[in-house]
Amino acid sequence: MAIGNAVVLAAACAITALVFAPSGTDIALRELAIFGGSLVSMLAINLLLLRRALGPLRELTGFARRINPLEPGLRLQVAGGDSEATELADAFNDMLDRLEDERRASVGRALAAQEGERLRVAQELHDGVGQSLTGVVLQLGRVVRDVDDAARPRVVEAQETARESLEEIRRIARRLRPEALDDLGLASALLVLGERVAEHSELRVEVHVQPGLEFGADEELVIYRVAQEALTNVARHAGAKRAEVRLERARLEVDDDGSGLPANAHEGSGVLGMRERAVLVGGTLKLTRSPLGGARVTLELPTP
Repeated sequence: MAIGNAVVLAAACAITALVFAPSGTDIALRELAIFGGSLVSMLAINLLLLRRALGPLRELTGFARRINPLEPGLRLQVAGGDSEATELADAFNDMLDRLEDERRASVGRALAAQEGERLRVAQELHDGVGQSLTGVVLQLGRVVRDVDDAARPRVVEAQETARESLEEIRRIARRLRPEALDDLGLASALLVLGERVAEHSELRVEVHVQPGLEFGADEELVIYRVAQEALTNVARHAGAKRAEVRLERARLEVDDDGSGLPANAHEGSGVLGMRERAVLVGGTLKLTRSPLGGARVTLELPTP
C-alpha cells in the first residue's frame, strides 16, 4: 500500500514539475523539493499506519508461539477499543477456550480409563496372583513339617521366596490403587505414601497436611498421584536423603535436598503425566528449585 501511494505521488509531482517548469527541458527546483518532501512524508506516514495496523497481528503471532497446552489460561489482550484487531483477539481467545475444554475432556477420559485399568489389574493381582501365592506359602509351611532335616532348609527358602513375592504383589497392587485414599481419605493416604516410600528407599519423608481441607474426588486423586510420582522421581533420580510433602489450601509442594533440576533437561513421561493430571482439574504444575537445595514440584489448584 505504501509503495503504491508513493508511486502515485511521484507521478503527480513529476507531471506538475514538467508542466510548470520555466522551460521545456528544465525542472523547477521548487517542484523537485516539493516532490522529495512529499514522497518522504508519504512513506513515513504509511509506515506508521502500517505498523499500527499490523501490530496486533505481530502480537497474535508471538502469543501463538508461546502457547503451551499443558499450561492453560493464557489469553491474548489487544488494546485499542473496538476494532478488527480486538475482534480477531476475541475470536482467538474463544478458540483457545474450546480447545482447552476439549483437551480437558479428552485427558479426563484417558485418565479415567487409566485409573479403571489400574483398579482392574490391582484387583486381579490381589484376588488372583495374591491368593495363589498365599496358598503356596501355606502349602510350603505344611511341607516343612513333613520333610526330613536335610531338605527342610531348601523348603524354608522356597517358602520365604514365595512370601517375599506375595508382599511385592501386594505392594504393586497398593501402588496401582491406593486403598488408604479410598478408605481413610487424602491426608491419611499421603501419610501412608510417605511411610511406604521411606520404607522402600533411603529417603526420610516428612508429610504435612493442613487440617480441615476438602477436595472433590478428582482433585484428591490428582493430588495423590502427583505426590506419588514426585516422590518416586526423588527416590529414583535425585540422590536425595530428605523429602517433604506439604499440602496447604489449594497448593501441594514436594521438596527434596537432592541434585536439583538438570540444566536444559527434557521433561520425561512422569512430569508430563503430572502436568496432564493438573490440567484435568484446572490446575498448573511448576518445577522450580527447592529451598532444601534440590527440586520443588508445585501443584496449584483453582480456588473456589
